[in-house]
Formats: sequence, structure tokens, C-alpha cells
Amino acid sequence: MTNPVDARYPEPAERNGYGDCRRCPALVDCRERISWGVGPHDAALVVVGEAPGAGDPDAERWRGGNWTGMAYTSRASGRKVRAMVADLGYAGDAYYTNAVKCFPCEEREGSSALPTNREPTAEELANCRPYLLDEIETVAPDWVLTTGKHATRSLFAVDGREVDGFLDRVLEPVELEGVDPPTLPLLHPSYQEVWLSRLDHTRASYLEAIRSVLDGPRCR
Repeated sequence: MTNPVDARYPEPAERNGYGDCRRCPALVDCRERISWGVGPHDAALVVVGEAPGAGDPDAERWRGGNWTGMAYTSRASGRKVRAMVADLGYAGDAYYTNAVKCFPCEEREGSSALPTNREPTAEELANCRPYLLDEIETVAPDWVLTTGKHATRSLFAVDGREVDGFLDRVLEPVELEGVDPPTLPLLHPSYQEVWLSRLDHTRASYLEAIRSVLDGPRCR
């Protein structure tokens, strides 16, 4: 098993920037940088997260997408997801992005209190969705892995579907009208340890379940 500390840091040259974006004024005010997708443009997997967190500007390297401008580059979720993908056998063969490209902040009381994360709104997900769909079309992967409820919601919305009972969707591959290839919903890395036991999985059995889907026949 790959230790998240040993996860491969992405090459900045692989950042797939789309220039500036000001579709969501609240996010423009929150963000430090736009966290664009990063990875090979012919990758076998596209891994979709929710949105960048606040990040840590003082970290040596893994500062988070809000500061690096690259998806899944935080010390916690970023390294954890990249280690999982490496253990699945796709190290260097995955493209990482977010459903929302900018940090959705929520101000806290007190002038010195740093802003914290909030859930992205439906409007913010919709505003970023054209970028996400273009990334998937450009990379043309074998699978899209959505990590968490909001990333899954964004792609399901393309097909007019709701995500009720997200845990029931985890590890259930689905073909979505308007999204090619199939999508596999996975747990959000921040809550993975909490929910694995409730899904009757260990980390090893969870990885094996993902691997069996990726290696098996495409869903219908």
C-alpha cells in the first residue's frame, strides 16, 4: 500500500489551465488561484473532486489547489487520493480535476479567523460544468471516478439525475447520457475512513472492489 506521504506530486507543466474565469463573483472573492485540472491528456482515469479547500500557503509543497492552481495537491485529500490511485495501478495515468475549480469559502466570526470550506452551490457546479465536460472529452479516459457527493451530483446533473442516498451509489458504475466514458462514484477522501466500515469494507477490500469494476466489463 502506498503511503500518502510518498504520493507523486504533479508536474506544473501538466496543468490544464483555461485562463481566467469570473462566472461566480463569490468564488472570485474567495480564491487565491483557480485550481485547474492536472495530469496527462491521454490518461486512463479522470478523477473528479468536489472543490479545492482553503489550503496551506506555508506548506513546503502540498499547499492545496487554492495556492498551487492544480487539483488534488493538498497534504490531506490530495496525497490520499493520489496514493489510492497509485495502489489501483494508475500512478502517472490519471488526470485530476474538480467539479468546482475555485475555493468556496465561508467567513467565520472574528477579524483574524481564516475562512473555512462550504459546500459548493448548484449554480457554482453548473457554472464550472462546461470546463469539466470539456476536460473529460479532451482526455477521453476509460473511466471517470467521482470522489464524493458533490462531484457525483455535477455529472449526474448532465443526465438530469439526482443523487439521493449517495452511499448507495458508491462503487456502482453508471452510464450517463452526455458523459463518455462510464462514471464510478467513490467516497470523498476526507470521509473515507469514517464510511468504509459502514460499507463493510477495509481499505484493501475497497481498493479491490474498485479494481474489479475498472478491470471488468463496462456497465450498460
